[in-house]
Amino acid sequence: MTLLIDPHSPLAQAQQTQKVRTRHASKPLSDADQAQLRTLLDDERYDFMDADEFHQDDETAYDELFTNAEEVPKPETSWYHPVMDSYKKATEAVTRSNKATVVLTAAQERVIFKQFNYCRYRACRLREQLSQEAELDADQAREMLRWFRRGEFIRDQIANTNLALVLAMAKRTRMSEVDFADLISEGNMALLRAVDKFDATRGFKFSTYACRAILKAFSRQGIKLSKHRAMFPTDFDPKLERSNFVQSRREEHEDDCVDEVSRIFNDNIAELSDIEKAVIDHRFGLSEDKKLEDASPLTLEQVGKLIGVTKERVRQIQNKALDKLRLKLEDDFLK
Repeated sequence: MTLLIDPHSPLAQAQQTQKVRTRHASKPLSDADQAQLRTLLDDERYDFMDADEFHQDDETAYDELFTNAEEVPKPETSWYHPVMDSYKKATEAVTRSNKATVVLTAAQERVIFKQFNYCRYRACRLREQLSQEAELDADQAREMLRWFRRGEFIRDQIANTNLALVLAMAKRTRMSEVDFADLISEGNMALLRAVDKFDATRGFKFSTYACRAILKAFSRQGIKLSKHRAMFPTDFDPKLERSNFVQSRREEHEDDCVDEVSRIFNDNIAELSDIEKAVIDHRFGLSEDKKLEDASPLTLEQVGKLIGVTKERVRQIQNKALDKLRLKLEDDFLK
């Protein structure tokens, strides 16, 4: 039976072989097992915290750490919601957790962390043996996967037991500029990293180590957000997301109308009289000469003095001329 291994993995390159085969393969590994095995063989970050008990005889170490060890109570996590979107909900969850969460003693913590790291120790030891062989033993591969999965189960148990630490630290942080759900997510990831890195043999409580790790993760999240805002200072503004299509079309239409009115006036398509043309020209500057002069429009009184009529008469002539231009514009252009 041939075990599928990525030919570009470090294991395959170190072995310098074209194929990796398994011995004693009475039952083939499933595709899921093979994928997980490849991940484990290539993962250099998968490690453990060493302890003296691990280096005894395997049977003796197992009896001491599992068979004869104090039983560790399982956590109850029905109170926990994976996405806490407000401080109020977090406060309610912490209140429920105080009644439901299991608080481990220092002795129980040492037991469960040694069990967790011993599972990783056995998996790493088998990984080292497998990486040094040209042919993989299927039984050893299954044994490695068994220890890995048992370690992950204990890791989840430790994390579930200490979920309330994330909410408690989030309540203390009060980072209003950070989305609360993102803060909880970052805290959960920091809690898992703390489980991997905690050394129970030093005699400290896990909560002391984990709380500092979670707070540092929150601090990094705040710094990351500050840098992002410094690079992109403009926050989301609904006005910026609104389309200006209608406004731009209206402006284009108005410009077209102005050009058309100027054409109608200059070509005298509306059949304006000389006095009407003079009034409109002085009042609005539609002629080509007025546009070139860039002169300010004259008032009704100023136009009346120029053509020798009263201000009221200028207004009447203007309104009549505008009606003619409007009708011609509507007939020839707008329709």
